[in-house]
Amino acid sequence: MRWAFTTKHFLVNETSPIMDKEKVCLIINPISGTESKKNIPELVATAFDQKKFDLVIRITGYPGHATEIARQAVKEHYRYVLTAGGDGTVNEVARTLINSDTTLGIIPFGSGNGLARELDIPMDAEKALEIILNGKSRTIDYGIANDHIFFCTCGFGFDAFVSDRFADEKKRGPLGYLRNVLESVVDFRAEEYEITYDEGTITEKAFILTCANASQYGNDAFIAPGASMDDGMMNVAILKPLNALEIPQTTLQLFTKNIDKNSKMITLVTQKLTIRRSRAGLMHVDGEPVQSGREIKVEIIQQGLKVLVPSEKKKEKEAENIFSSLTRWFNE
Repeated sequence: MRWAFTTKHFLVNETSPIMDKEKVCLIINPISGTESKKNIPELVATAFDQKKFDLVIRITGYPGHATEIARQAVKEHYRYVLTAGGDGTVNEVARTLINSDTTLGIIPFGSGNGLARELDIPMDAEKALEIILNGKSRTIDYGIANDHIFFCTCGFGFDAFVSDRFADEKKRGPLGYLRNVLESVVDFRAEEYEITYDEGTITEKAFILTCANASQYGNDAFIAPGASMDDGMMNVAILKPLNALEIPQTTLQLFTKNIDKNSKMITLVTQKLTIRRSRAGLMHVDGEPVQSGREIKVEIIQQGLKVLVPSEKKKEKEAENIFSSLTRWFNE
């Protein structure tokens, strides 16, 4: 669906010459994410100056449609592609824009919003739009795990196990995710992994094995506090098996950006690695579960995606206690 959207403040004219205007495409997934997006077309259309921008608003209608729209926008040399949808929609569009001159803008409506949070993009739609209009372009890295592209994390073990269960969850958002986590703790069994990285090979049995281009999964759950999205490296977080008494402390450390201080955490920094396990199974890429083989090759590709971010980096927040962190998490 292609909209010509008109308001008293802004005219989107599909037939007018646009040689002197920057082309902008807004992709809206109306059914993904956690909130209604019915006001987004008008909000965005009224924000852009018609003398400077030519805006097209597209509504997705089926799986993979966002990829098709974004691919066409790149082909037609759009300057910006904006997304209003869930985490899957943002990642779908971002994957299409890598290694192009088109810049991504994010209006987050996901259950985790890992990429948006990592880049300090506000969760409020109007504030996120302010970043799109007044922010700056930043070029970030991305990862590849056996041909699957990711921007924040790919992982094996417990987080992949939970992602697979959460994919079938009808109620999205933190409460649904938390229920799946609690149920999964009982059923999950840790595996042993052989990990070959830039400095050698190690073998470890792991509760969680995460390759992190970003510091967090989403929802401010920081699995790799030292990770950076533009250093050309991944931080590999290997959390050894936990007993029941260790889970509350580990959860606290995850939400207060201190999990790297856990006595059972091993952290590696590398540009690429190969993971071998005894059998094929699950992995997740930015929270989406996929089946993978016994051997998985992961690498970071530097400076591959342009994305709009705040002009100034947000000041580091003081660590929250677990109660305030989880209360905020539930209320979003």
